[in-house]
Amino acid sequence: MGIRLSEHTSVILGFDVIDNDVLNQCTYALFDSIQSKRFNQSSHCYVYSKNEKGFELKADYCIGLDWLGKTGRFLYVEPKINSYSARLFNIKTESEPHEKQEERTTDKTNPYIFELDYLKMLLHVTAIAESNSEINDLIKIDWNAQPIKIEQKDDRLTPFLVVRFLQTLKAIVRKGLKKDYYKVQENLSNRVKGKILVSQHFKQNVFKNRFTNTYCEYQVFGEDHAENRFLKKVLQFSNSYVENNKNLFGSNHQDIQHTINFCLPAFTHITNQVNDYELKHSKYNPFYKDYKEVLQAGSYILKRFGYNITQTATQKLAVPPFWIDMPRLFELYVYSKMIEANPVNKKDIHFQFSTYGNALDILVSKPGFQMVIDAKYKLQYQSGHLHEDIRQVAGYARLNKVREKLNLEEEDNVNIDCLIIYPDMENGIEDLSLQTIKDNRKKIEAYYKVYKLGVKLPWI
Repeated sequence: MGIRLSEHTSVILGFDVIDNDVLNQCTYALFDSIQSKRFNQSSHCYVYSKNEKGFELKADYCIGLDWLGKTGRFLYVEPKINSYSARLFNIKTESEPHEKQEERTTDKTNPYIFELDYLKMLLHVTAIAESNSEINDLIKIDWNAQPIKIEQKDDRLTPFLVVRFLQTLKAIVRKGLKKDYYKVQENLSNRVKGKILVSQHFKQNVFKNRFTNTYCEYQVFGEDHAENRFLKKVLQFSNSYVENNKNLFGSNHQDIQHTINFCLPAFTHITNQVNDYELKHSKYNPFYKDYKEVLQAGSYILKRFGYNITQTATQKLAVPPFWIDMPRLFELYVYSKMIEANPVNKKDIHFQFSTYGNALDILVSKPGFQMVIDAKYKLQYQSGHLHEDIRQVAGYARLNKVREKLNLEEEDNVNIDCLIIYPDMENGIEDLSLQTIKDNRKKIEAYYKVYKLGVKLPWI
């Protein structure tokens, strides 16, 4: 049995429920042994604690699926804005009374039931070359753990992997497929090329009295090598999955299908017979940087389906435990929107500018628009602010290396503007051009030259 939550909500597992053995007949000791799980230094997969009411299980800023220790139960965390589907599981949260929950459950026009379209966010991030190159540590998959059985409609992992693979493959196809040397075995007539495969030659020719033929192996330089064959195989799996599960992609289905149709013609003359030995011993070419990522994403997809294409159409499936870092995805989405809206000034927009162990999200160095931007995936900024976050972004603005990047001398008594960007589904802006940002940002009155700005995220 599973426990379903939306991001940053919690549920109390009472002592009386455990004593009555309702929770899948798990003992108290099993629940007492569960520990909080971290995704990275700034985010938890989930937080687990004990209080006077029982055990409190709280989702943090990641979405995903995982086992709860050895209790036999699993936790399923959905995107933060999706509070409606969580109510269908009759889960009470600390943040609002039961009467308010009932109101939101029955009123589907209520803005609190928005479901965040994380796939559209990923599509936008991967469509922009600058943000696509920054994707790393966005997802963690535990392939060694026992898979968790869920309905196909609840699968968050596979659509994410498919979109990631297809968008990277599209970038590769646009540039042109990699060419490399690969071996070909052929029964040649009246000539010899490469080396003679003696065993095959005897079987195919000598024993059959074909004395004018020679079975040879030689190298060819072209696109039909092991890596491209592997990519074609994964593309076929992805195409089958998208066709059989259109509802999982929602409004993104047309864009994804367009990407598939764009990629397919490039693989027309490439076979999909993959030799594992050739693939394992292929050498990484730094000139084709995208190949390393797309091969990894492709291996995840094939491993996810057990290398069986019929699994793409099943309604129930087993998914390995996984977690997606939503704060990281939000940072990349904001960066991709800024790059898209400022094509002329994109060289003045620096992502993850690092100095002395610090990495600020975005630094804008264009004169007249200089600012330090921190993307915070927190809804608290809709009605207030967090002092800890403001101290953090203000600290970035005081770094000497940041001031040097903005061409500010040490004697210049200039305070750099600080901006916190947060998600706002109702009143947020979508155009992130520098002028629009400057015109729409709101000053945080308690601080000097510190602002906040809500950004509207795609929703289902």
